[in-house]
Amino acid sequence: MTMKARVQTLLSSLASADTLERLQAVTEAVRDHYGVTHTVYHWVNSDGERFGAGTYPSSWVDRYLEMDYLRMDPVIFGCFQRFTPANWKQFDWSAKPARAMYLDALDHGLGNQGYSVPLHGPQGQFALFTLNHTCEDDVWEAFIEANDHDLIVLAHEFNKRALQFEQGSDPLAAPQLSPRELASIRCLARGLSRQQAATELGISEHTIRVYIESARHKLGAINTTHAVARALSTGLIIV
Repeated sequence: MTMKARVQTLLSSLASADTLERLQAVTEAVRDHYGVTHTVYHWVNSDGERFGAGTYPSSWVDRYLEMDYLRMDPVIFGCFQRFTPANWKQFDWSAKPARAMYLDALDHGLGNQGYSVPLHGPQGQFALFTLNHTCEDDVWEAFIEANDHDLIVLAHEFNKRALQFEQGSDPLAAPQLSPRELASIRCLARGLSRQQAATELGISEHTIRVYIESARHKLGAINTTHAVARALSTGLIIV
């Protein structure tokens, strides 16, 4: 299969991705296709709820939330006001908190290179499509130059699907957890690890993280423990 045909296959998979689980599967396919360390699509909808699909380790996602790195992340601040893609080397990492976050990310399995496409929706939605990898600067710059067009197209297709998810929801209804989100949170409440829960539900560990993070945001929880507590206290789950 040619490079163009493989990209078209990814676009077709995105077009038919009607659930977070399928969107997650496409991020994994993009990672494998380009041979990078991680691929992530993260968005904030018009109500301020955050969602994500991608291949970052769950330990890094938890660490990012625990340390509240969102307040200092040079990628977020660098991309929020722009509409063009950016190599992470363009951002200012010189501040001590930003440098500490960068070193922490490396310790949690992220690569030293990144490329993010900022995306903006019609009602205040903001999203980032990111590829992360470990390599020398010149290798990464050559990779971006060779693939930036296709990556921008993929980014906008990810965003298109996310906007369709939001348009398909009832904005007046109180947030409700999907069956998969409930099952994932219930597994955690029973004391299972993410890996054990993924095995029990017959899905990947990356996919279960998608459901757990989605449930956490819907519940307004600061971490997964808080999410389990809220789900139990509100009667959403019974253990």
